[in-house]
Amino acid sequence: MEWKKIPLGPIQTNCYLLYNEERQCVIFDPGSEGDRLNAEIEEEGLNPIAILLTHAHFDHIGAVEKVRYKWNIPVYIHEAENDWLTDPSLNGSIRYPMIEPIVGLPADHAIAGDGKLSIGPFTFRVLETPGHSPGSLSFYIKEIGTVFAGDTLFAGSIGRTDLTGGSHPTLIQSIKSKLLALPDDTQVLPGHGPVTSVQDEKANNPFLNGIY
Repeated sequence: MEWKKIPLGPIQTNCYLLYNEERQCVIFDPGSEGDRLNAEIEEEGLNPIAILLTHAHFDHIGAVEKVRYKWNIPVYIHEAENDWLTDPSLNGSIRYPMIEPIVGLPADHAIAGDGKLSIGPFTFRVLETPGHSPGSLSFYIKEIGTVFAGDTLFAGSIGRTDLTGGSHPTLIQSIKSKLLALPDDTQVLPGHGPVTSVQDEKANNPFLNGIY
């Protein structure tokens, strides 16, 4: 398996394409620029089979409908945020006059709780990591030592908690009990900024001093 990072939109939200040798592909967080993203998928010769959302803030879902319609694929989200796809007051898009309010369709599949998720040839360990938002999810793939962490953990930082349903204590607990419990050499693929690792964040993240 391989992955490609594509920063999208005005705040450069990281969309990730995870694909195998047969070019089957899962799309994480198509946040904006749907036409560009679809073109890149075509150029890479990929065959998308699903969209996985780490959470439903506007900058992570802005291209969901264009991508879902183009490839006729299902969307997966935590059950706590399924309504956010249809409600711009929840997904936050209504707060920013420079963007169109995002009013999409509900997800095709709602995720509840930690567990295993298999989609075609891909198998993920799903981790509930609330705090940045109530339904934040991280997706861990042991075989390649990688976790798609959304806006829970960044290189040298952590997710903001001042938006709808956010909680700083909950976020810290999610990071401590779920993400920092992964092997130290795990790659952390965040929703914004550069890729990092569990080991680097344990050693260098100023927001995590003394929590593990």
